[in-house]
Amino acid sequence: MSALPEVGPLLDSMATQLSSHLAARQISDPAFVGIHTGGVWIAEALHAKVAPEAPMGTLDIAFYRDDFEQHGLPQRVRPSELPFSVDDRHIVLVDDVLMTGRTIRAALNELFDYGRPASVTFATLIDVDARQLPIRADILGASLALPAGQRVKLAGPSPLHLTLTAATD
Repeated sequence: MSALPEVGPLLDSMATQLSSHLAARQISDPAFVGIHTGGVWIAEALHAKVAPEAPMGTLDIAFYRDDFEQHGLPQRVRPSELPFSVDDRHIVLVDDVLMTGRTIRAALNELFDYGRPASVTFATLIDVDARQLPIRADILGASLALPAGQRVKLAGPSPLHLTLTAATD
């Protein structure tokens, strides 16, 4: 694999894609929801570039993960904050890395516990094709093929940059 991409240009591309996606679907009042932690950083950047007047919320999916019993509770669990009604709202759900699809499944489960959105658009900075569930991004920064035993991680919040780490289960 070559060098990891720079986050700034990926965010610019994602903002352009998202603006076109929302316009094509005639969505003028989306709400942004970032998944802790890296997804919140990406959501904040997209929110500022695409629709700064739109409401913004966060999800911590720790209690919704399907591997909770195997791995236990993470050291830092934050409360989810959705300061708007989810019902009949067009949601832009944002995460930093899409790998297996299990984080997004958990996020959708939690989101639907808050209400029934009109639509959910999923945006992710990086797609690492290691899917275990049939989930794909509507808005994508870049796809990466990683060497065996490695994962990509978003570090930040300032500056945002990608790093490679050893995969752990």
